[in-house]
Amino acid sequence: MVIIFSLIFSQEKKFFWDGKTWNSINEKQLSSEIIFELKKSYINGIQDGRLYDYFKLWSIDSSIVNNNLKPELDDYLSSTELVRLIDDFYVDPINSYLPVISSILILNMKARGRSKSEINKYIKKSKDWINSLVLEIENEDYYFDKLKK
Repeated sequence: MVIIFSLIFSQEKKFFWDGKTWNSINEKQLSSEIIFELKKSYINGIQDGRLYDYFKLWSIDSSIVNNNLKPELDDYLSSTELVRLIDDFYVDPINSYLPVISSILILNMKARGRSKSEINKYIKKSKDWINSLVLEIENEDYYFDKLKK
């Protein structure tokens, strides 16, 4: 799997997988089973990372972590369901530049029955966050290009 990941995405300069990356996997000449396993592996990796952060922070202050982060770790959707729902989420081109991490949270918010206004507020914050990261990197690249000259 690692070799396949590195071959597919080795040329890209990205922070996270987003909708464009997610959808581009479908264009690779791979079987549907391998495509599914790639997507599922990525989701499982994200969830493992969240769990790791949770336990690292929990050892510092368990009450704050249990009150604030624990609800976000409760996944209402299985990895298999998430692959299907993320595929559907990224059909809409407006969502294409949101990171997969954000789409997982959005889909779990929907599964929990959160209000549409709360979900839209989170989507807006996610878009603002990714836009600010992209601008920051572009400004750094511009600065380093100037230094090279």
